[in-house]
Amino acid sequence: MNGMGARDPVGPPLMDDAMELLTPPPNRLADADVLAHGREILRSEAQAILQAAETLDASFCRAVEMIKACTGSVVVTGMGKAGLVARKISATLASTGTPSHFLHPSEALHGDLGALRRDDIVLAMSQSGETEEITRLLPHIGARQIKIIAITGRAQSTLGRAADVVVATGNVSEACSIGLAPSTSTTLLLSLGDSVALVTSAMRQFTPQDFADRHPGGTLGRQLTSVEDAMRPVGQCRTASPCDTVRAVFARPLPVRRTGAVMIIDKTGCLTGIFTDSDLARLFEHRNDAALDAPIDAVMTRQPTTIVAGTCLRDAVMIMEVRRLSELPVVDREGRPVGLLDIVDMVGMVPATMLEIPLELPGAAAA
Repeated sequence: MNGMGARDPVGPPLMDDAMELLTPPPNRLADADVLAHGREILRSEAQAILQAAETLDASFCRAVEMIKACTGSVVVTGMGKAGLVARKISATLASTGTPSHFLHPSEALHGDLGALRRDDIVLAMSQSGETEEITRLLPHIGARQIKIIAITGRAQSTLGRAADVVVATGNVSEACSIGLAPSTSTTLLLSLGDSVALVTSAMRQFTPQDFADRHPGGTLGRQLTSVEDAMRPVGQCRTASPCDTVRAVFARPLPVRRTGAVMIIDKTGCLTGIFTDSDLARLFEHRNDAALDAPIDAVMTRQPTTIVAGTCLRDAVMIMEVRRLSELPVVDREGRPVGLLDIVDMVGMVPATMLEIPLELPGAAAA
């Protein structure tokens, strides 16, 4: 039996003490400390890139020339974190005009060496240049007389000595607090790999259309497609002659899909004006009923903004965004209409947040 002042050893107070011991202390780092650490890491990696830019030498030029002259594929390899970077660089090469694929160094020793051809080039990525899986692969690449480009820390490493060209990253201090986790080194591998790929692409005179041909899917593909892929063909649009009355035009059966504009075409087949639903609404608002039975060319917008067939859809959407257009006629080089872009069809195709509006709009004839 407990006394008046005794504490029950199994009662709530002891349970509270136990829970306090089991609960980990909260993270007491202030936001300022967290931000300071994050900025320190970013500055450290950025400084390493800037230093690499200053020390880039003729070996970089030789690497680019070798890749540009390659008649096969650039086979990119790397292990661990460097392997993840290598996959990305291979994808960048392939999407910017240089045939490429990734080769896992371990899988290569178990049959995937068969993916290598005599006219290929191997681009090997390893900061230490001593990664076991990479060094074991090197004699087999050499036996096939395939040239090697190495992006590595030291030209005198095992990888560096086996390579035909070495793009050196130099000595690197990792940005992590214990100095071990690949961070600055992988950032350098990525940056140098991108540089090699993109300079090679520029030397190939790789065009936006070439890029579009390799990116037909997703939001990026939709941005890079041409206006013909999104427009309503002229046969599905409302058209009129300049002498047609407004009433007659709107009394006609609608095309397959309703459009918010009528394109007025003269006797030569060229676009001479446009009349929109907004124009019709203004006639009613101003009680201008007489205009309904007048020729449509009296109330149409002359010399409307147009875009030339073959223009990138992204440019067309920029024009519609900047000029607040709901409809944009598509014409050929002679000014004959071939279709119409309607905002209803554009909604969701290219997010406005992905547009970079230029000071001068491409491909448009001003109203």
